[in-house]
Amino acid sequence: MSGSKENAVTIALSGRIDSNNAAEAESMIMGRVAGREKLPVVLDMTDLQFISSAGLRVILRLKKKNPDLRLTCVSPEVYDILEMTGFTEMMSVEKAYRVVSVDGCEVIGEGANGKVYRIDGDNVVKTYKNADALKDIQHEREVARLALVLGIPTAISYDVVKVGDSYGSVFELLDAKSFAKILAKEPERFDWCVKEYVGMLKKIHSTVVPAGKLPSHKENMLARVKRTAKFLPEGYGNKLIAMTEAIPESDHMVHGDYHTKNIVLAGDEVLVIDMDTLSVGHPIFDLVHMYSSYVGYSENDPETVLKFQGFTQETALRFWHESLAAYLGTKDGSNIKEVEDKVRCLAYGYLIDWGVRHNADEALIGVWKARLTELLPRVDCLTFEIKTEEGNDINEIEVAASAENLQKVMDFVDSRLEAAGCPVKYKMQFDLAVEEIFVNIANYAYAPGTGNACVRVELSDDPKSVAITFTDSGKPFDPTKKADPDVTLSADERDIGGLGIFMTKKIMDDLSYEYRDGKNVLRIKKNI
Repeated sequence: MSGSKENAVTIALSGRIDSNNAAEAESMIMGRVAGREKLPVVLDMTDLQFISSAGLRVILRLKKKNPDLRLTCVSPEVYDILEMTGFTEMMSVEKAYRVVSVDGCEVIGEGANGKVYRIDGDNVVKTYKNADALKDIQHEREVARLALVLGIPTAISYDVVKVGDSYGSVFELLDAKSFAKILAKEPERFDWCVKEYVGMLKKIHSTVVPAGKLPSHKENMLARVKRTAKFLPEGYGNKLIAMTEAIPESDHMVHGDYHTKNIVLAGDEVLVIDMDTLSVGHPIFDLVHMYSSYVGYSENDPETVLKFQGFTQETALRFWHESLAAYLGTKDGSNIKEVEDKVRCLAYGYLIDWGVRHNADEALIGVWKARLTELLPRVDCLTFEIKTEEGNDINEIEVAASAENLQKVMDFVDSRLEAAGCPVKYKMQFDLAVEEIFVNIANYAYAPGTGNACVRVELSDDPKSVAITFTDSGKPFDPTKKADPDVTLSADERDIGGLGIFMTKKIMDDLSYEYRDGKNVLRIKKNI
């Protein structure tokens, strides 16, 4: 059967289309399209179980006559055939998705663009507010994979499902509960939540993102501030815009919606979820969203934070202040107040724009305007220094110099190579060199004692290259001075050993050594 939907002709296909009935199917399709050639054609494949090459030729001829042809509700089996034959590249092909209901399901997370529901003991589904959810899902999958490769613990969607009139992403999160729920139900774990929450935030902010992989958060915030400026007294708006413009661009990761509903404890692992807002920029942008979540939105109504986060305004205020102090690494009240004023200044600029565009209560918008105009005269810039935790450098790993830690080092190096888009060939060469060097350090640097080794990976763009530096405090040893083995000798004539460094020299563009400050520093580099 078929029907005309305002601006398209929809034709339902069922059963099988093969050499036995392809001509009949084509005749039926062309008959439905006759007289409506100017309208896009949609083939609804909900009930189509199989299609052969004969059926594909029918679709191909239809595509030539109707460039806007779309195939919808395609079963996984039929989709595989279309994908294998390249049809998914030639036209719009939409998979059929299993239907999931979230009626009565517990909400375990909520962000700017969607909600996360627990649908059973092992799985959750994230629904999206945007009507064009499939694009949102694809975007979040891509940035979540990027975050995981860069070392940020998060969940990756393994399925896309239909939820009502929209779509959702399904994740496996065993026994996951949000930090919001922990704070509400287990107040004795407050200090633990602050520690883990801030530790994860610092990990995110210390992560360098390869150029072009994520959008600039500053651009988004600046657009909001420019809209807000229209509602401020003369001169105030220009100052807020100028201070926002002066925030330096950064290649460090920003979550974009960092609050306790988007941090979950899954088993014994802390994960970040709701990754679709990932961007790059200065840390103040995440602090702005934190302040808004815990303080700003509920300034005129304490019940607001209770409804959204599930804990009281008192808990929210305490969590904000203790998290900010822990993040800044200081108990100096004046220092904390100075940074908080900068955060509040930009937060109110953000909130006023949000309130105007979402028809928020006029009284609340008035409170935000009053707060902002009171702050602006005493705030001259929006940047600040952060004391980073020791060892929180995403580009560096320090481990005991033991062969047992080789895999940990290899996994770390591989994650950074993947982030740099390193070709497989060069990745294998780096893996070979890293194994040879680390095993040598493990076996000889401290023998018969023990000690640590540090491995640092640095990425450069001009030219695109990777440099890996190995540092240890063991016995001084310069492997570059060791004579190369004579590879022309027979097996019986050759000395055992020496091939590892020889191969490293051959496959790397540069290998250098120095003994500095009581440490062996060996560096390899290769253009990729």
